[in-house]
Order: sequence, then structure tokens, then C-alpha cells
Amino acid sequence: MKLRDYFAPDAVGLDLKVASREEALPAMVDLLGVDPESASALLKILVRREQLGSTGVGHGLAIPHCRATVIPKLRLAFGRVQAGIPYDAIDGGLVHYLFLIVAPPLEVSNLYLPVLGQLAQFAKGADIPDRLARLVRPEDFFALLDEKDA
Repeated sequence: MKLRDYFAPDAVGLDLKVASREEALPAMVDLLGVDPESASALLKILVRREQLGSTGVGHGLAIPHCRATVIPKLRLAFGRVQAGIPYDAIDGGLVHYLFLIVAPPLEVSNLYLPVLGQLAQFAKGADIPDRLARLVRPEDFFALLDEKDA
């Protein structure tokens, strides 16, 4: 299982123009390229999830995630906010890098938790925040995933 396999080529946004978590979540959903009705449903679920507790994991990273019937298979998106946004992260710092995970409620292969774990492991790499900051093109993001065998 490779993280790269769950990212569509256009699900990488390297210059999100958002100033808050409330603006970041719709921008991340937009990267999935789903229809407006599905996007609205996903956004409601993600907002509810964030109300339970922030998905800001520290070191400038957040991993918003949810299960939803509007998604037929597991999907990932990556977004970068150069200036950083307040996100109520565990370390109190700003979030610059967002990894969105959405999956259907029932998966035959049950990839949701393993992908969440693999993404958290990837993001914990000591050099990852610096490498994500230097990305110029979406292709660079995919090359980083390939390099880290993620």
C-alpha cells in the first residue's frame, strides 16, 4: 500500500489562500474534485469531526479525516498554506500542511486506519516539514512520496 496511490494528480494544492481552519476545510474538499452536493456533505462531516477535537497533530501538520457515503473509495488530498493558519493544533502552533483523508463508511479492504497511520508516520519524518515547504510543483510532492517509499 502506497500513499501515492490514493492521491489524484490534481489533489495537491501548494498555495492555498486561506486564513483559518474554517476556510481550509472547504479548500481541501475542493482538491478532491467532487460534485457540489458531495462537497457540502463532506464539509459538514469534517467540521463535526473537528468539533470533537482538532486534527492538528503539531509540527505544522493537520490530518483532517472522515468517513462518508458520498465517497466510493478512499481518497487523499494535500494542501499547503505558506503563512500558516491557527488550527488549535496539539502544540499550539500554526498549521502549514494539511493531509485530508476521506473514505466510505464500509470498505472491503478497510484501509482507512492503516492509511491514517501511514500518513502520520510519513509526516513525522524529521525532514518532512522542511521538504514540504520547498515544494514547487505537485510533481515534487509525488517525487517526495516516491523517495520516502510512501
